Amino acid sequence: MKYDIYLVGVGGQGVLTIGEIIGDAAIQAGIPANFYPTKGMAQRGGFVKAQLKLGRARVGPQIPERGADLVIGTELSEALKAVRYVRPGGEFLLYGHVWEPTAVMLGKAPYPTREQVLEQVQAAGATARYLDPAQLPTHDGRPVPINLYVLGAAVGQTALGGAGGHEPLLDVESVGRLIAGRWKRGVEANVLAFQAGAAGK
Repeated sequence: MKYDIYLVGVGGQGVLTIGEIIGDAAIQAGIPANFYPTKGMAQRGGFVKAQLKLGRARVGPQIPERGADLVIGTELSEALKAVRYVRPGGEFLLYGHVWEPTAVMLGKAPYPTREQVLEQVQAAGATARYLDPAQLPTHDGRPVPINLYVLGAAVGQTALGGAGGHEPLLDVESVGRLIAGRWKRGVEANVLAFQAGAAGK
């Protein structure tokens, strides 16, 4: 089964880590994975994107517009730019983080609303799943990692993990174990973030 994922966000959110973990989990499951990370400006808030193609033994071309089975957007403005990549019938996972650039803060440029992004997703013929930043869980009084929360939603709430009756590519428990063993520090917070996203909490 071939499955293409397009990820976008801003620096500091851990977007590339989402792609790396999905790729690692796929390989552990015996699924070929090709990961193409692209970093924009190095500082926090700079544009970051990545492409992940699963189920292909050979490296192929980049994901074309209207070609991604799943688009993961972790910042509203960058997510709006990525709508053109989701295929009709695909899924769009949106974490509604707002990172206003200087021009927006100075009132010289508009910033998209959540409704505008979701309307564009619907117009593209895709299913939108919205993750509200206000619902991000906390651990010991601190917010859990955004990227692992979003990753949990990607595996637990989309066709990637078998939601909606689709054949699953990844197993929630297997990805959870991968996360638990990836870092020595913050294990409880990381696992909580992933499990909460997977459960839709």
